[in-house]
Amino acid sequence: MASNVNPTVRRRRLGQELRRLRELKGMTAEEVAERLLVSQSKISRLENGRRSISQRDVRDLCGVYEVDDQRIVDSLMEMARDSRQQGWWHTFGDIPYSVYIGLETDAESLRVYEPQLVTGLLQTRAYAEALVQGALPETSTAEIEKRVQVRMRRQERITAEGNPLRLWVVLDEAALRRVVGSKLVMREQLEHLIEMSQLPHVTVQVLPFEVGAHPGLNGQYAILEFTDAADSSVVYLEGVTSDLYLEKAQDVQKYAVMYEHLRAQSLNVEQSRQFIAERAKDYAE
Repeated sequence: MASNVNPTVRRRRLGQELRRLRELKGMTAEEVAERLLVSQSKISRLENGRRSISQRDVRDLCGVYEVDDQRIVDSLMEMARDSRQQGWWHTFGDIPYSVYIGLETDAESLRVYEPQLVTGLLQTRAYAEALVQGALPETSTAEIEKRVQVRMRRQERITAEGNPLRLWVVLDEAALRRVVGSKLVMREQLEHLIEMSQLPHVTVQVLPFEVGAHPGLNGQYAILEFTDAADSSVVYLEGVTSDLYLEKAQDVQKYAVMYEHLRAQSLNVEQSRQFIAERAKDYAE
């Protein structure tokens, strides 16, 4: 569940504020880098929230931007201090997608399109174990268990009292027909999917094969939205060795429109439950 201080979100907000100060000063990232004798890539990473920001970095940047209001400087310094704290996921060691977990932990709503598998927040433990084993065949048993534990912990956002994550998932029919683990694992997974879809804040729709070509053929993506107006929406694209985060308004809008088309082409909620239930029967043998 979300903590009072989320280091990922703090870094992101701080980066946005530092970018705003740079733009008010009329300077490019390259010019700032030259003044501070650092690489331009460092300035970019600080501004996009993908790198920890030290209080020294904040002090130096405020000096370059000639920030005279000490209250602003103090506020940015406090955000830098908070951004270096550790989120719950750090107790599991090095997690490849820790930035995403930090965003998901603080998100108000999440829209996901999954073309190949059941989305992580709705996976059973048995399905998750079989999935990680199949996707990462050279991974040790300990690493597989760690990844599964993290996935199970992430699911607490769905059942959190008071402020659960609002989740909307569009699943391609392929995700229901691809046997992960065994028929028993699949039957339990689909039954769990039906159960979770009945929560008031969880919506699951199935995109059937008969739709043909559709806007989601380029692959999986997720759209995260936040309560605080200072936090812009993010599109998350998962990769094998690195992930991509899109935050420009025009990029987010394009993916949001694509998602609306996917929802419109999918079976409605009740039809989707019936469809999933029929597929679950296929694994009852």
